[in-house]
Amino acid sequence: METMTLGDVDITRVVELPTRGLSREFVFPDVAIEHWREHEHWLAPEFLDPAADQVRTQIQTWLLRSEGKTILVDTGIGNGRERPYMPFFAHLDTDYLGELAAAGVRPEDVDVVICTHVHGDHVGWNTRLVDREWQPTFPNAQYLIARADFDYWNPENGVKTRSGRASQNVFEDSVAPVHRAGQTVLWEGDGYDVDANLRIEPAPGHTPGSSVVQLRSGTDRAVFVGDLLHSPLQIAEPDCGPCFDEDEAQARIARRRVLARAADEHALFFPAHFPGAGAAQVRREGGNFAVQEWATWR
Repeated sequence: METMTLGDVDITRVVELPTRGLSREFVFPDVAIEHWREHEHWLAPEFLDPAADQVRTQIQTWLLRSEGKTILVDTGIGNGRERPYMPFFAHLDTDYLGELAAAGVRPEDVDVVICTHVHGDHVGWNTRLVDREWQPTFPNAQYLIARADFDYWNPENGVKTRSGRASQNVFEDSVAPVHRAGQTVLWEGDGYDVDANLRIEPAPGHTPGSSVVQLRSGTDRAVFVGDLLHSPLQIAEPDCGPCFDEDEAQARIARRRVLARAADEHALFFPAHFPGAGAAQVRREGGNFAVQEWATWR
């Protein structure tokens, strides 16, 4: 179990699915191959498999312990989901709760779940199937969800989304049950203070309610950015976006803004899907950015 401490916050990496490859052309259909070739020398083999032409990703969540609370940043894909248009998210049977247990956390111990956005690989373990009904996995937790995402993905509102049927069933099985249970906090505006160390801030584009979690404790800084980036290529080329962004232009603005702040504050940068070290300190390089150093875990 990989852990680190920043200020007064303990961080544990909890992996649901180990590293796997996804077609580069599927994830980044509009990104020229020249960008990948230019950066292949440092992306391969950990983040890019040139021979298979695949981007390497991982499904993981971040377990934080802060001010006596147990906090999860995102909850992965979940087990037993019907995902007819996202087959690699369908009918999983992973030991995610066992991984949490190995980190010393039972479902009832979780106080706060932060959903950086409402996508199927970030809200899945919000619920689990009990007696053929989806029920909150973490019975004592507040689930923090941006109202913008809650309203956008709620099928009752009839919003026409870019991803279309890819998100079928996600709201119904992973968001609506915790809302019916009275466990959601639908935050709005310029942010939400989780505690004295952690603040959620909007970073829309990937989805309307996409957010990042800023950690400020003592002299340490970090930011958990969800799907602001899907590959380290986007550190060096932040204008490159994946097919998953609902608003590509807005996502580029958010990506550059959050990267710039992380570079200026020397903050450790935690994307949701990076394998390897999983997090990095970034620096400005010309008009873009570069990896200063990768995170070290104990």
